[in-house]
Amino acid sequence: MLKAKVLSIGDEILIGQIVNTNASFISNKLISIGIPVDRIVSIGDAEDKLLDELEDSIKSFDVTIMTGGLGPTHDDITKPCLIKFFADKLVIDEKVLAHVKGIFASRKVKMPDTNVEQAMVPSKAITIWNPNGTAPGIWYEIDNKIIISLPGVPFEAIAMMEEFVIPELKKKFSEKINYVLKSKTLLTTGIGESFLSEMIGDINTIIMGSKLAFLPSVYGVRLRIDVKGNNVNEADKKIGEIETKLREKIGKYIFGENDELIEKTVGNLLREKGLTISVAESCTGGMISEKFTDISGSSDYLMGGVCTYSNDSKINILGVKKDTIDSYGAVSQQTAIEMAVSVRKLFSTDIGLSTTGIAGPTGGTDDKPVGLIWIGYADNTSSFAMKFLFGNNRERNRVRSSIMALEILRKKIMKIDNNIE
Repeated sequence: MLKAKVLSIGDEILIGQIVNTNASFISNKLISIGIPVDRIVSIGDAEDKLLDELEDSIKSFDVTIMTGGLGPTHDDITKPCLIKFFADKLVIDEKVLAHVKGIFASRKVKMPDTNVEQAMVPSKAITIWNPNGTAPGIWYEIDNKIIISLPGVPFEAIAMMEEFVIPELKKKFSEKINYVLKSKTLLTTGIGESFLSEMIGDINTIIMGSKLAFLPSVYGVRLRIDVKGNNVNEADKKIGEIETKLREKIGKYIFGENDELIEKTVGNLLREKGLTISVAESCTGGMISEKFTDISGSSDYLMGGVCTYSNDSKINILGVKKDTIDSYGAVSQQTAIEMAVSVRKLFSTDIGLSTTGIAGPTGGTDDKPVGLIWIGYADNTSSFAMKFLFGNNRERNRVRSSIMALEILRKKIMKIDNNIE
């Protein structure tokens, strides 16, 4: 079986300055064509570490794809290390040089002399064209072992993977890739991991030799289905069978697939039903409105929103009764309902949504602890509020409240019981 390694180079990765999105993208692409990734490694800008990894790659892996360290500065060590490891030399590539000069000319900026180095490529390697940047990629092939080096800039690496690396690897290993690995992720929210697992029951009877991973986060639980098939059709069929069984058991908690966002799902539902919405936020501080407006075309259904953080703003802007706040408090079922009803009237929308709570880490009491959140809903036939206790982390409380408000809205539109586990 083929084995691949993904190698990320750069001190900025090790110190946590940037998130290593390249590794996840590259791994996903390799797996999608039947080349499983056996190892993901991150190292700093150190020659000895990189040379050790190259030695390991030649000994143990069919394909190694590395990113980073191809720039023109002193700390970009990848190209010098490859030259040293493969006993190679650098030669000028006039096409690359013209491309680099053209990039600077288009910006009306004088090209630094150091950027000529970008056009120096290893003589024994294939040069991988970089349409989006100055650093070309490098493809070495020794005894059917392939070492590929790509720039660390994500949008450059992504384009080179899709346009050159993946097609060439498929051609190179066409006889060895005799199966297909495919994945699909079902997105759930409004239910915890343990409750979800309990509802699904015996997983083995569902996955039938494939894999199902539970991936919890503040946004909900992602269920990733991984299958192996002799061809794409067989793999797709297996995924379809597993998905059908999962939807039969937990369908009401599934709001989307793969990289979908719940705000987009909800927005599509509002548009399809011809419904409008307005939002009154306290503890979420405008986060629900932000999520709505992150989606292009949200003006079709979002008419407006207010961040009524203080008691006075709840009373003076929304029209929440002073007696309600005096009697029950700003963080209460009664206030949440009045906020939802009032914002709906304020913007003349079909639906009003509200949040009020104690995000923390301060402000809690024995009766109303940190993490207590009320989410209100109102339409032309009903109004209600639901209570949640999310914990003591302020940012997580705000995010979870926003996501839960959208989930309550989704279920109301779809006429699904709003049971929260």
